[in-house]
Amino acid sequence: MARIKVGVLGATGSVGQRFVQLLEDHPWFEFGALFASERSVGKRYREVAKWFLPSEMPEEAAEMVIRSMEDIGASDSDDDIRIMFSALPGQVASNVEKRCAEAGYVVCSNVSVHRMEKDIPLVIPEVNADHLALIEVQQSIRGWDGFIITNPNCSAIMLTLSLKPLMRFGIQGVQVSTMQAVSGAGYAGVPSMAILDNVIPFIEREEDKMESETLKLLGTLEGSAITNAPFTVCASCHRVMVMDGHTEAVWVTFEEPVGVDEVKQAFRDFRSDFKTPFAPEKPIILREERDRPQPKLDRDAGKGMSVSVGRVRDGRMKNAIKYIALGHNTIRGAAGASILNAEVLLQRGYV
Repeated sequence: MARIKVGVLGATGSVGQRFVQLLEDHPWFEFGALFASERSVGKRYREVAKWFLPSEMPEEAAEMVIRSMEDIGASDSDDDIRIMFSALPGQVASNVEKRCAEAGYVVCSNVSVHRMEKDIPLVIPEVNADHLALIEVQQSIRGWDGFIITNPNCSAIMLTLSLKPLMRFGIQGVQVSTMQAVSGAGYAGVPSMAILDNVIPFIEREEDKMESETLKLLGTLEGSAITNAPFTVCASCHRVMVMDGHTEAVWVTFEEPVGVDEVKQAFRDFRSDFKTPFAPEKPIILREERDRPQPKLDRDAGKGMSVSVGRVRDGRMKNAIKYIALGHNTIRGAAGASILNAEVLLQRGYV
């Protein structure tokens, strides 16, 4: 099939660069335009993107001229763009994403600003693809020709994917302590003198996102609204001196006793129904080694789209199991998640 043209909003930032990297040679999508702040407009991407990813900057993107977000829809070439991938800062994302949806674009957003709005789907395809039905509700309520769909916070994605196969056992409560990579804060987000030889026990709004987004993701779509999952999530989030890969220590309590072997088998059996370029064959990979998963060894599992779990053991509390979960925060936890959402939208006829 002919490839669909896409735009990247906020293309020069850390997540924007990851979008550009991952979209290179994508079999379904091709670059239509790159958008960034006014100080970059009119310049070639190679001039304004301080490229810090280990691969080379894609040549096609490197030669593209940065467009202004104020001019979206003004060029005849914009008529061919169907999807906008958003990596915008939160303070500008709300207005720009809404304008794009109103103008008829499909907006696949990695930004938190719209995630908890009642008529906007917050989606991990392997977890809650049925929530895509909210798209029609959103368009009806807002009168938009396009729509907005969001992927979750990077740490919430890892946690939620690991919890999905355990829902059958009746989850009563979840506690999670994260060890999050510095790339999650952006290239200039954590000064080196702050993180070297250190752990920072606070990440702005991160705990709130994990505690609220997880319940929406695992909730039930009832008519035109989502009822949150019927348990609590308690999170403590920390920044550690790791470049990529968020590690999470998870404690899950169940309504009835659940064995370690039952939980391990649930992880092994978990599969995706989606067959798209970014859908991993195994969304969850169980590691049996006593010292895995580790960011350095496991963050690229499934081309960065799989979540690795390990150290599954008795939780020492009533009906509790504990384990470690790990995933690549800028691939599965950001740009890759948005691209997977777009693939599923296309596969299901929303694009």
